[in-house]
Amino acid sequence: MRKTLIITNHIRRLRFFANEMTQLELSEKVGASRQTIIAVEAGKYTPSLELAFRIADAFGVPIGEVFECKAEASQGSANDTRQEDDK
Repeated sequence: MRKTLIITNHIRRLRFFANEMTQLELSEKVGASRQTIIAVEAGKYTPSLELAFRIADAFGVPIGEVFECKAEASQGSANDTRQEDDK
């Protein structure tokens, strides 16, 4: 069975505890556009590994305190199941 990775983030909470840092301020600290920060924070865009580390660095926390990854089992087609059985 194939697993789907669900990536969530705690950027909004971290911004709040960083003196209510704005998305614009964060974007300037990490060298990304405000629109990118908005999309990442909303879970609509997964940042590059480099950007993820830059975001964590901007808050002074380990990357694991910014981003969380959970695996969920996903349903595949009959072909996917058969191919998995062949392995």
